[in-house]
Amino acid sequence: MTLPVLGIDIAKLKFNACLINQSGKLRHKVFANTSTGFEQLREWLAKQGIEQLHACLEATGTYGESLALFLYQAGHTMSVVNPAAVKAFAGSRLSRTKTDRVDAELIARFCFAQVPPAWSPLPKEVRELQALVRRLEALTEMRVAEENRLEAGITVEAVKASVEELIAHLSAQIKHTEKLIRAHINTHPALLEQSQLLDSIPGIAQTTAAIILSEITDITQYKSARQVAAYAGLVPRERKSGSSVRGRTRLSKIGNARLRRALYFPAVTALRCSRFFQIWAKGLQERGKCKMSVIGAAMRKLIHLAYGVLKTGKPFDPEWTREAQNA
Repeated sequence: MTLPVLGIDIAKLKFNACLINQSGKLRHKVFANTSTGFEQLREWLAKQGIEQLHACLEATGTYGESLALFLYQAGHTMSVVNPAAVKAFAGSRLSRTKTDRVDAELIARFCFAQVPPAWSPLPKEVRELQALVRRLEALTEMRVAEENRLEAGITVEAVKASVEELIAHLSAQIKHTEKLIRAHINTHPALLEQSQLLDSIPGIAQTTAAIILSEITDITQYKSARQVAAYAGLVPRERKSGSSVRGRTRLSKIGNARLRRALYFPAVTALRCSRFFQIWAKGLQERGKCKMSVIGAAMRKLIHLAYGVLKTGKPFDPEWTREAQNA
């Protein structure tokens, strides 16, 4: 029997819900994005005679995490989907109007038609690692912004002193957060083992390993290294059609941007310092690949190797990378 479907358009302060019941009728309601709003949603569903349903919302930062967890713990099937998938679905329906109410209905119809996979919350230790890693990312971005402001030239001494003081404070917070991340990983044997496996790959050190572990939260859900690369948006995207369209092949960049950012400098380091990567990249260069194409390929190679070591539980070994590459 098909479950009723609930589409949710989430925002910071509220969320629009669209229910498609088993008779196909639509019901709309707006709730506050708070624990009180969640309870009101439960009561509203009970009035509609709904005991179990398939709820769906877009993965849009942290706004929907509490609601997704609430519905999951209430026994409902929960899906958290890529907004690009919903956008493509809207395009296929020639949808032109965009309001919160319309978006909620669109998500509900997407869920009904596509039946996306069920979502489950991350283990507590992974959620905490992800929160720490993303906090480190935010602190680093704030420091870079202040350093750029300082380098641009500040003529007012009081403002310059304020910026320098803030940079020093952010640097201290970054070091403190890095210590918290290392302590957290060291406290959990499974995370520590996975971090050490990733650290064995040329170019990947503790910081990058922590980002990979916080973003690729369950390696068992991927059937191949290519699937992980696709999740990171690191698979090639060809642009060819007929005899006139011959675009350059580029990275798809449809996927986890944090992983792509995290792998850029490790790829550059691996190409500069690792004999293994230098020999591997030589073949690409001989085939006429430009510098950025080689770096993109190295990023993809790193994610393939990460999949290999995490899947097998064995550290990096140049002798078996050919097998990992073909996985």
